[in-house]
Amino acid sequence: MYFKMTLVPFFFAAPRMVQRQCRAMTSQSVSGKTTLSSRLAKQIKVTKTKATTAKQELWDIEDLHSVAATTAPRYFSPVQTRKQRQVNTLPKSNLPAKKARQDEVSKTSKIKIGTATIIKCELVPPNETMLELKVEEAAAVKTEQDFPNANWLQHLENIRLMRCEKPAPVDTLGCHQCADQNANEKTQRFHKLVALMLSSQTKDETTFEAMKRLKAQTLTPASIQGMPAVELERLLHPVSFYKNKAKYLKQTSQILVDKYNEDIPDNIQELLKLPGVGPKMAHICMATAWNKITGIGVDTHVHRIANRLAWLKKSTKEPEQTRVQLESWLPRPLWSEVNHLLVGFGQTICTPVRPNCSECLNRHICPASASVLAKKK
Repeated sequence: MYFKMTLVPFFFAAPRMVQRQCRAMTSQSVSGKTTLSSRLAKQIKVTKTKATTAKQELWDIEDLHSVAATTAPRYFSPVQTRKQRQVNTLPKSNLPAKKARQDEVSKTSKIKIGTATIIKCELVPPNETMLELKVEEAAAVKTEQDFPNANWLQHLENIRLMRCEKPAPVDTLGCHQCADQNANEKTQRFHKLVALMLSSQTKDETTFEAMKRLKAQTLTPASIQGMPAVELERLLHPVSFYKNKAKYLKQTSQILVDKYNEDIPDNIQELLKLPGVGPKMAHICMATAWNKITGIGVDTHVHRIANRLAWLKKSTKEPEQTRVQLESWLPRPLWSEVNHLLVGFGQTICTPVRPNCSECLNRHICPASASVLAKKK
């Protein structure tokens, strides 16, 4: 009982003792004119002074490992790294002020149509210094399914390599080589047309020799028109179907004299109207004489190789059918080289009879090579 009575007064007396001590400290501070608030103010002032001094010798945080061990005090920036400070000190941008940018944005208006939001902006005034750009309609992008054979591009690259390594008669004796280089352009165009008319089902060597004989007699539309048919046939022999070709040459020369001032037509439609001129001759003539690509010239070599390589969605029996199918998927920039490449390839390796499949780089990816190699074994 005594224990409880002595403990309870002590327990309630403890807060009073703390209050008395605080009043004593306050009175002492007042007497010494150094209050707690004044001491804190002095401490903050000293901290500011040190910070000002440290700002003059502020080091980058990256240099901590190299200078931290020195005796002199060093102050490091914990906020900015060197890279951040360099970025923050870059020159000011030339962009318009924020208010000006906001004014530009405010000129736009948003229109809600269902779940879509259409932003309507002011049109940019035309700039006189801007160059005029002609935007052509983009061609439809073809996918792999649009090509009859997925290996067609590899076929083409291999044929290019083989043509470079092995020259063909068409390279030096083709129709484009039959024109007289010393004649004027109009006469050269006529020479190329005549050579094409003679080349049908005829070897390049035979056509080239016949053209040499004709040029020796001054080959022009007027000279062919005035030449006797028998003399013309003699000059053309041994070209295949030389009598029919002599007749077509005389009829075509008459038309050129009457309608085209002894020049040849500059479009595919008018060329096809000339006697003895078919699609293959017309397209090649437009390319070699007028430097215009109007289509693919498909002769017996192109027709045969396109079917062997399965470049056609469906096998064809006529060159004109082959041309239509090739032009339906082959990229147009390749049209100009297809005839010359495949003709030379057909003259040297992919020949009509007994093709040299063992020398062909496409033998492993050619649909026709397996059966040819099997027959040789």
